[in-house]
Amino acid sequence: MSQIDDSLTAFNTPPIPLCVDLDGTLVKSDTLVDSLLVLVRNKPKLLLKLPALLLKKAAFKAFVTDSIVLDVAHLPFNRKLIQYLQQQKSRGRALYLTTGADQSLARRVAAHLNLFAGVLGSDGTTNLIGNKKLNSLRERFGGNFGYIGNASADLPLLAACAEPMVANPSLRLRLGLRTRGIKPVQQFVELRTIPATLLKAMRLHQWAKNLLIFVPLLLSHDLRPAKALTALAAFFCFSLTASSAYLVNDLLDIDADRRHHRKRLRPIASGDLPGITGAFLALLLLVVAFFGASFLPGGFYGWLTLYLITTLSYSSVLKRIALVDVLVLSGLYILRLLAGGAATLTSISHWLSGFSLFLFLSLAIVKRFAELENLRTSGSTPKNGRGYLLADQQQLRSFGTASAYAAVVVFAIYISGIDVIKLYRQPHLLWLIVPLMLLWLNRVWLLASRGELDEDPVAFAITDRMSLFIGALVLVIALLAL
Repeated sequence: MSQIDDSLTAFNTPPIPLCVDLDGTLVKSDTLVDSLLVLVRNKPKLLLKLPALLLKKAAFKAFVTDSIVLDVAHLPFNRKLIQYLQQQKSRGRALYLTTGADQSLARRVAAHLNLFAGVLGSDGTTNLIGNKKLNSLRERFGGNFGYIGNASADLPLLAACAEPMVANPSLRLRLGLRTRGIKPVQQFVELRTIPATLLKAMRLHQWAKNLLIFVPLLLSHDLRPAKALTALAAFFCFSLTASSAYLVNDLLDIDADRRHHRKRLRPIASGDLPGITGAFLALLLLVVAFFGASFLPGGFYGWLTLYLITTLSYSSVLKRIALVDVLVLSGLYILRLLAGGAATLTSISHWLSGFSLFLFLSLAIVKRFAELENLRTSGSTPKNGRGYLLADQQQLRSFGTASAYAAVVVFAIYISGIDVIKLYRQPHLLWLIVPLMLLWLNRVWLLASRGELDEDPVAFAITDRMSLFIGALVLVIALLAL
């Protein structure tokens, strides 16, 4: 009879409390880094106050947390872990959010999830990590608690708790657990592979824009191997610089990207790539790009520098100013042409400059138009600070289509001129390109008006079969005209 009573007592004993870390565990990113990035974007002047707080980590966290409002509803939560915690709570288990993050932020996260019975966090004086966190949990639960962590700082807690678990564990934590002979009873891994994440963060598909580097050389018909190799080197220098700028943009826009239906999947916004790693990668790419550019003709280095300054200015300020943003975007395309010309010592004709200005202005405007159309069809309103309203759609359509037709007119006038006769034996064939240009540009705008265009026309062009077919026809016609 006593054995039955003991079994019933064991069966009715509630499960031990489960303590969950926040940064890197419940959330795939580091909320302190996320908050710093939002601070840099929205209140950069406050950065001057941070150095004085660096030696007081808890006070540093409190200052950053109090200075901005991080959007906790759109943090990159570990979905597998959330599902497990929901199951545990439904079974009556007490859950506690125990984190080194400032407790005011931790409480907001806990209120959003509605999973935790209590919250323990840094309080502006005590930085609640490692042994300090362990002592705090022992005071409350003794040694009878479960713990879920992800970093080497969690190793003392995982070694001391009765039920160790990990979520997206770091390499140092995995090695530490193996050294101590600790085998987690549960693992919640929800991260992409590192190589795939890095490549996605670099936005390799956007390198297609940098093929404009080769245009001046191709149009000059001077395809000597030395110049072709120089153009190739310039292409990679420009592409690495562009990837660096994209990473900086993703770092600064992390909060806004997480609220976007598509951009939230970007590596930094999704938490697959830590913000610190993203910043280091951006710096590394930039160093490699400018080191390589130092071996190319001097004019290229100047255009590359101007591109970097312009694109960073666009990411931080200019993209928030209506119409200025699209002019800057089109200017960045022309900078690629100028850089290519400088690298290969090839002059840029006024025809190419005029054609490029109108064509890329139209593509920049259609990008903004598509963004507004996608918002309109989803019933949303612009909230990204770009300076546009849904009511601006018709005016943007007018601007964009007029610019597209202006580009076609410039091209038509060019192939009618005497300059073409010097470069092509059958210049009359180039007229076949005109209807193809009209077809592609009209199709882009038609799809944008239907809400069927990706917000980035370049990404659309390199994946759309019709666009690729039209591009192949244009290439064949140009070759036949030579």
